[in-house]
Amino acid sequence: MDKDDKTVPVGEEGAAEGQRKGRRTSSRESNRRAMDDRPREQSDWEEKIIQVRRVTKVVKGGKKLSFRAVVAVGNGKGQVGIGVGKAAEVIGAIQKGVVDAKKSMITVPMVGSTIPHMIIGEQGSSRVMLKPATKGTGLIAGGASRMILELAGVGDVLAKSLGSRAPLNVARGTIDGLRRLRTFEDAARLRGINVRQMLS
Repeated sequence: MDKDDKTVPVGEEGAAEGQRKGRRTSSRESNRRAMDDRPREQSDWEEKIIQVRRVTKVVKGGKKLSFRAVVAVGNGKGQVGIGVGKAAEVIGAIQKGVVDAKKSMITVPMVGSTIPHMIIGEQGSSRVMLKPATKGTGLIAGGASRMILELAGVGDVLAKSLGSRAPLNVARGTIDGLRRLRTFEDAARLRGINVRQMLS
């Protein structure tokens, strides 16, 4: 046996290895606890699921099942968007829908807690009428329109679905109406005059 060879009893070697692993484990646990203790930033964005449906696609080998999620995202301060996501799992479809909704955000012009004027949004065979209301009226709407208006931060409005009631088309019709809203300042700017000249 060479002098350089060091033999360590099995018990001592196992104890030494256990101590090394214990040190690693304790350091990992401490890092994880430190990350959990960090103050988390609260996001202003809120998500609402409008619809989740199971859809099928006919392929060469048969039918491929997947889920389609329609999701609305807004911050309650005039910004809102809707998105559609498809995946083999419901959670994956919702996550894709959220990403798609954040890519198609719109800014809703508001006068106080209501919208500037009446408008009808259209999408396919769906038509959604939006009318301004006095303060204290509340949100008189239902289904997908109500979710989108809540996420946009509109407090007083009257909404009515006039055509098809398919949730996706109603949601897109509501977004179309909100996108085409104009304030007095916007209308005066397009005409090249000020607000006082336009109202006189």
